[in-house]
Order: sequence, then structure tokens, then C-alpha cells
Amino acid sequence: MESHVDPGPIDKSLLYDQDNHISSAIWDGQERGVLRCHEHTSMLEHWKLTPKQIELVEKAGFGYFRSIPTIILDNSLISALVERWRRETNTFHLPVGEMTVTLEDVALILGLPIDGNPVIGPTVRTPSVVCEQLLGKVPKDLNGGMLKLNWLREFFSKCPDDAPVEETERHTRAYLLYLVGCTIFSTTTGNKVSVSFLTLFEDFDEAGRFAWGAAALAFLYRALGNASLKSQGTISGSLTLLQCWSYYHLNIGQPKFNEEPNQGCFPFALRWKGRSSGTRSKTNIIAYRKALDSLQSYDVKWYPYKDLDSSVIPEDIKNNLILRTSKTMLICFGKAERHLPDRCLKQFGMLQPIPEDVPKWERKIPALDQGLDLSKEMEVELKGKIRSEIREWLERGFYIVEDEGGADESEYMEWYEKITRKFVGRPESLESEFQRIVGAMRDIETIADSLPMAEMGSQDRKLLAEVKSTLQTCLNDVVGNSKKGRCKNTVKRKREGG
Repeated sequence: MESHVDPGPIDKSLLYDQDNHISSAIWDGQERGVLRCHEHTSMLEHWKLTPKQIELVEKAGFGYFRSIPTIILDNSLISALVERWRRETNTFHLPVGEMTVTLEDVALILGLPIDGNPVIGPTVRTPSVVCEQLLGKVPKDLNGGMLKLNWLREFFSKCPDDAPVEETERHTRAYLLYLVGCTIFSTTTGNKVSVSFLTLFEDFDEAGRFAWGAAALAFLYRALGNASLKSQGTISGSLTLLQCWSYYHLNIGQPKFNEEPNQGCFPFALRWKGRSSGTRSKTNIIAYRKALDSLQSYDVKWYPYKDLDSSVIPEDIKNNLILRTSKTMLICFGKAERHLPDRCLKQFGMLQPIPEDVPKWERKIPALDQGLDLSKEMEVELKGKIRSEIREWLERGFYIVEDEGGADESEYMEWYEKITRKFVGRPESLESEFQRIVGAMRDIETIADSLPMAEMGSQDRKLLAEVKSTLQTCLNDVVGNSKKGRCKNTVKRKREGG
């Protein structure tokens, strides 16, 4: 690939927002670097739940989810993935085709329910009234309907074992608000969560009827879409879900553990729990970008869950997996995002035909993107404005995409290469790559020369001498062959010119 090659799209009818996409800025030499990733899970372990609280958490639909520990985020990997995300299709555009995080991924990786009522809470009351009624306390700095996570932790992280029912429920609501506020509904406003979500935990039985997984995915889609714009520098939402999805599907950046990954656990995010061997990965965004730009089919596990132990999947989760290929709208308060499994059928073990066109749609009510609360009037307006999206979700069972067979994937790839952005980084010329490799080898040689041989044992001196000899041989071969090649080309040009 030469640096002047147009990365696409050739046909701009699908990726119509290319000019605003981060890949345009990168192509023009405007690096934004690594995104600031907002997920605040490190303090979750400070919450001590009583058996009664755990029962209420399970009733609310978060029994499996609460077991997921803090998983260290690889900000460079997340940033490189965002560069491939397209909000026109809610998919990653990769060299091998489109891929995305699906309802199935949410259900299996996070253990959240993907079926149920859309996450649109009851009519919102004044934030201070909500806190007083449902928590029994009101923070002093309740600005814009946003509540600080550390305030919740300070006052509610330890519930007395003998607490009366009302106090136990208040502590549990505070925990659930903290849990969603630092994970699936984390915002870029910092260490805060909207009081709007607290109303969803007023009744624990009712809370358990919400499709939390679908809402988490809508929130993540919106966060990915926002972060993919060249004007943005942060990302929020369930980044643990995004990173674990990448670990399962792409042969890029997976950690190496001292022990075998946890295979027989649910939810599947627990597979990536543990202390990795060696130092924390130093891979930078440029290296990840290059790996994604050169991704091959053998680097992809299209359907990784078929190799895992399905017996550990709880029946209530397994029974709803039919919705994994539902072409529907995902709802989270004012967020309405399209779930388009028909664009990623290889992730379900099907052949991929050319998908249907994606109709442009307006992303509704951005209030919660800025962490703002919804007034009563705005709540009514919201339900009116996304009425069609809510109806689509309620009819989700009628829009299950099934394998029709007979798809011509070569035809799909021919179409795909015209409508996609082929690569994000500018392709490196062979000469540049050669110079980079030689430079790295010379750096290693310099380090080897600086080591104090006099202080080493005989065996170490022998090994170091072998390293230096091998390096010198490689440098002689590489540089010598390069010079010979350049000389031959010069002679050839002279002959052709003469």
C-alpha cells in the first residue's frame, strides 16, 4: 500500500459522516492520542452487602453483574477500536467486514437481562425529593440532578446487619445507583450519576423487569458514536464490556495470565479476571491501529462462545438469547440506538449477504449525554418523541434475523470494500518500515554495549556476546542487502536511461 492510496469510502452513501470522523483527522496528521476512559469500578470492593441486600440486588436484575471485579482498562486498545466505530451503522468497520457488540455479548459477558421493559423510568420528581424519599438523605451539592458517587459510598457502603427493612432498601438503592453510575451508565462528567436512574430502583421487583442489558448497549453505542467524532477526547459507558468483547473476538491485545483463564464461570467477563504475567502492556495506540488496519480473518473469532461451557449459562439468560439477532431499537431514557445484527451475521455462525440500507435517524433527546436530569415536562416529551422506537422495541420478537442460506460472501466483500474506510493510519512505506527496524536493532545494540561485562559471570558474558554477535550479523545482512538492492536499482536505471 502506498501512502497516497485513498482509504475510502469510495461510495459515501453509507458512511456519510466521514468528514467528522476521527479517522479523517488522523489521515490529515491530527493525532488526538489516547481517549480518557470513564469507568469508576476501583472502589466497588469497598461496598459490603448483607445477605438481604444481595437478595434485593438479584431481584433487581444485577445478581450476576455484581460479581464482575475491576478489570484494568487498556485505554490504547479502546481508543484504537473507537477509531473503527461508525455511528451510521453502530458497527466496527474492520478489514474483514463489519462487527459489533450485540445483545448476546451483553447477556454473556455481563450477565445482564436483555429482555424486558425498556429502561424509561417513571415521571421524574424534583431530584432532592427523589433522594429524600428513596435514600433518606439529600446531598448538599445536588447540581443539575447529578449526584456524586463518592457521596453514595461515604453514607451507604456499609449497611448494618440488623438494619430495618426500609434502611436496608435505601442502602441497596444507593449501591445499585453507584453500581450503574460507575459502569454501564458512567458519564464523561466525572465521578457523578444522574438521579434519574434512582427512580428505577424504587420497587425492586419492578426493577427486575427492565431490559438492563439492552439499555447498557444503547448507552455504549451512543458513547462510542460520540467518541468516534474528531472533536471528542473522552469515552464512557461499559468499557469493560467493550474490552472483553475485543478479547473474545479479536486476536489483539489479550492479556497473558499467570494461571489459565477462568473457563467455567459466569458471566463470561470473569474469564479475564486475574493477574497478568509480566508487566502491564506497553502497546500504544499506533501499534493497535496498525494491527487493526492489517487484521486478517484468522485474527478473528467470529463466534467465540461456541467453544465455552454453555452449561454455566443460567437458564434465565439462555432463554432470552433468541433476541441476539433481533433487528430492533435499544432504549435507555432518551437514547434510542439501532441494533443491527443483520450487518454482522458471521458473529452468529451465518453467512453474510449484503445488508439492507440503514435509514438515517435522529438521535433523540441528548439530555443524559450531558448528565442532565429530565423534568416532568421533558419526560413526557421524551416518551412522545421516541414513541416509534419504543414500539419497535416492544415488537422485538417479530424482527429476529434468521439464516436464509445461500449468501455469496465474495459479493459482500466486493460491496463492502467500496462503502467502508479501508484503514485509519497512513500505510507505512517499505523504506520507512526498514528504517524503523534498523533503528530498533541499533538501539538494542547500544543497550547491549552499555552493559557492564566486567561485573558479569562467565555464563552471562557468553550469552551477551552471542546476543551482540547475532545483532551484528543481522545488521550486516539487512543493511548490506539493502545497499546491494539500491546499487542494483541505480545500475538498472542508468542502463535504462542510457
